[in-house]
Amino acid sequence: MTAPRLVALVDPAHRASRRAPMAWAVEAAIPWCVIAGAQLIWLAVGQRWLWMHGAAAGLTVLGAVISIGVVPRWRYRVHRWEVSAHAVYTRTGWLVQERRIAPISRVQTVDTYRGPLDRLFGLANVTVTTASSAGAVRIVALDSAVADDVAAWLTDIAASTTDEGT
Repeated sequence: MTAPRLVALVDPAHRASRRAPMAWAVEAAIPWCVIAGAQLIWLAVGQRWLWMHGAAAGLTVLGAVISIGVVPRWRYRVHRWEVSAHAVYTRTGWLVQERRIAPISRVQTVDTYRGPLDRLFGLANVTVTTASSAGAVRIVALDSAVADDVAAWLTDIAASTTDEGT
């Protein structure tokens, strides 16, 4: 009996859009602005325990700096994607990293999503739904034109695949 042929896994080749870190930073800033606003209201209503106000403000600044300044850049360095004639590959995460590989023969639907911030930054996300219990494969923060091209190409590849993967 011969051993199965092993294929070396390489990192997906393509990065998210260069505008992705800015979009992720703005997305992260929104809840921190709400928290800072709540702290200002708390300070205006109750001037007691100023040390507690200072501690809360310090934690807010620290959390905001990490969430807005560090995490988006880190995510950008990690996030990768690639589509080949055989599979869709993604690597995502920043603290916990996940690698997903979905064979083209298992692709069921291909969707694009553009939220308000995505549209503001000219970005889009592609979701590839497969016959997998692990869920869909998401390619995030692509330039809108690239996302449309990827979705069209994936649809063409999946439609021309004669292999029944489900």
